[in-house]
Amino acid sequence: MKKFEGFVKGVDLGGWLSQLKYTKEHLDSFISEEDIKTIAGWGADHVRLPMDYNIFQEEDGTLREFGFSYVDRAIEWCKKYGLNIVLDLHKTQGFIFDDENYIGFFADAELQERFCVLWEEFAKRYGHLTEMAAFELLNEVTDPKFSPVWNSISKKAIERIRAIAPDIRILLGSYWNNSLDALKDLDLPHDENVIYNFHCYEPLIFTHQAAGWVKQMNKDYRIGYPGDVKQYLKDAADLEMTYMDHTETAGEKYSSEYFIRRFEAAVKLCEERGTSLYCGEYGVIDIAAPEDTLSWYKDINAAFEHFGIGRAAWSYKRMNFGLSDPHLDTVRDEIIKYL
Repeated sequence: MKKFEGFVKGVDLGGWLSQLKYTKEHLDSFISEEDIKTIAGWGADHVRLPMDYNIFQEEDGTLREFGFSYVDRAIEWCKKYGLNIVLDLHKTQGFIFDDENYIGFFADAELQERFCVLWEEFAKRYGHLTEMAAFELLNEVTDPKFSPVWNSISKKAIERIRAIAPDIRILLGSYWNNSLDALKDLDLPHDENVIYNFHCYEPLIFTHQAAGWVKQMNKDYRIGYPGDVKQYLKDAADLEMTYMDHTETAGEKYSSEYFIRRFEAAVKLCEERGTSLYCGEYGVIDIAAPEDTLSWYKDINAAFEHFGIGRAAWSYKRMNFGLSDPHLDTVRDEIIKYL
């Protein structure tokens, strides 16, 4: 499989231009140059920058100049410390991946046009950065019923970007929140610079234990890793969790072999379609025991390395997954070896 050169080991900058406050105070302070220096010191080669549309667009689609200044800042810091950058549109007008009430984007031609216009603007400003930047069209399409229209929207957006930036690399994910199992339903890559993107938080019952935003999850629930798979299955049944997790293929305990088996079909698909595979998010909630988090990172890293899959860990700071937060102080030096 082709490698996604320059985007092998990365860290997400969640919560800066996406999902938290949009005040000037927050935007000016949440991520600093020192943070980018720290990430480079961890041996990373890139960062992934989630961005919400309202940083850049008014509700009528008018562009907001101030939002681009933060992207400019991030790019300059990355240049200084030798990092590449993925520009990830985390939310677009009419679609928010974590709110099922915001799905109008997929049926609204005007909102789809605003999406394309925004990507044209990114292409005008950053499309020349072909060696250090990549564009991620949209974070985590949810329902499979959006698949056909998403293929149509993404094709149009790529064509609009290509008219301005013919060589910039573009990341494309599928439904079920960028599931590996949904990649097969993406259209064939538009060209050699379109890369398939997925997210991996398996087993979810471990990586998202006690997460308040996961349906059916008990806030008091705790489980270790690797743990007994039968216990995982029992607990998932007790919680009535129906996520696609492939726990039944893990054997008696989770291991690096589980993740290798889990990635095999997607790697084969990418080989057949002549593209690369990238994992834009993976990580463990801060409620999990630090030693278990380290074990999980070791296992998934072994699979990434086995196939040469580029990736970005979620997330650098806070967001319930912060790699730089105090809960990982005892294991961080080891974890960063396995990002």
